[in-house]
Amino acid sequence: MVDVKSDVNKTTRGIQSRNREEVTARILAAAEKVFAEFGYAGASISRIAASAGIPKSNVVYYFETKEALYRRVVGEIFDIWRAAADSISEDNDPIHALGEYIDTKLDLARTRPYGSKVWANEIIQRAPIVQDYLEDELRSWTENRIAVIEAWIRKGQIRPISARHLLYAIWATTQHYADFTHQITTLNDGVELTDAQWGDTKSAVKDLLLCGVALPGRNRI
Repeated sequence: MVDVKSDVNKTTRGIQSRNREEVTARILAAAEKVFAEFGYAGASISRIAASAGIPKSNVVYYFETKEALYRRVVGEIFDIWRAAADSISEDNDPIHALGEYIDTKLDLARTRPYGSKVWANEIIQRAPIVQDYLEDELRSWTENRIAVIEAWIRKGQIRPISARHLLYAIWATTQHYADFTHQITTLNDGVELTDAQWGDTKSAVKDLLLCGVALPGRNRI
């Protein structure tokens, strides 16, 4: 005998779960934009709710405090950036791996610029909200990537460079295209970069950064 009530309950729970995910995604997208534009101090739950197009009570239901919402936004930004570096693995070819990382970071600068601005604003203010995140998550992730790059160096796959400063250079260069979009647009005759120009940008940035990494005679990508 078919348990109709059970099937209805499962369907209802499924719909509720999807609705919850959709609302949460709307809140996070709005919060990322508002925190980027107004900073932590200037942002408010009311402003975020208005940007998301939902009642303030809904935001508070999903995130009890502004700090909880902010930390979730910062955490998701870091998770996205961390996933972008999955190619940096000891088993991968270093030039292709680093090139893929640079490509992905530039794609994120174009598609998720607000996330980069939230991160930059927090760091400029000496990380008053997520200093613990820097000391734990970011430190561990960075040391792991440094270990991979240094392994490539020991194997003679890339030049003996500072792995730490290579990462800093990649971060600074790729995030420039998110944090200084207005400057870039202004210098591009007041219009956003086209797809073709973004392609040229990725090629140029990879050429500049990987030039200092590749062994003599090694073609860059």
